[in-house]
Amino acid sequence: MSDSENERDNDRSSILPPNVAPLGDIVDFMRLLWAVDHGLAATSKKMETTLGVTGPQRFVVRMVGHYPGVSAGKLAGLLHLHPSTLTGILRRLESRDLIVRHADPNDARRTRFELTDKGQALNVARTGTVEASVTKALKHVSARKLDAAREVLIALARELTDD
Repeated sequence: MSDSENERDNDRSSILPPNVAPLGDIVDFMRLLWAVDHGLAATSKKMETTLGVTGPQRFVVRMVGHYPGVSAGKLAGLLHLHPSTLTGILRRLESRDLIVRHADPNDARRTRFELTDKGQALNVARTGTVEASVTKALKHVSARKLDAAREVLIALARELTDD
C-alpha cells in the first residue's frame, strides 16, 4: 500500500464510528458532507443564541462589509442563494439594524446595501462562528490539500446546481 493510500485510510478511520467498516469512497464522502451540513446547522443555531444572527445572516453581514454598496442580485450570486431566500435574510438583518438599504442612484429599480454601525461591530472575526471553525480547521491543512478540496467542492457544487 502506498503512503497516500495509508494516509487516506488513516483519515477515513478517524471519521468513522468504532467498528464500522469503510462504506466506499462515495458513501464515505457523503457521510462527511452530512457531518459538515449538521455542523453548520448546529453552529448556526448557537450563533443565533450568542450573537443574535444565524450563520447565513452573519455571512451576509460579512459579504456586505466586504462589498459596501453591493446590490441584492450581486449578493445572491456571491452567496449562491436564490434571490427569494436572500430577501428574507436581508429583511431580518434590516429589522435588527445591521444593514441599511439605499436606492441605487443610477437605477431606481435596484437597491444597494451597507452595514450600519451595529453591523460593523458584528463584522469582525469572532469565536463560536462558522468562520472561526473553518479558520481553525484550515490551519492544519496544507495549501496543496486545500486546493484539492476546493477543486472537489467546486465540482460538486457545479454538479448539484446544474439543471
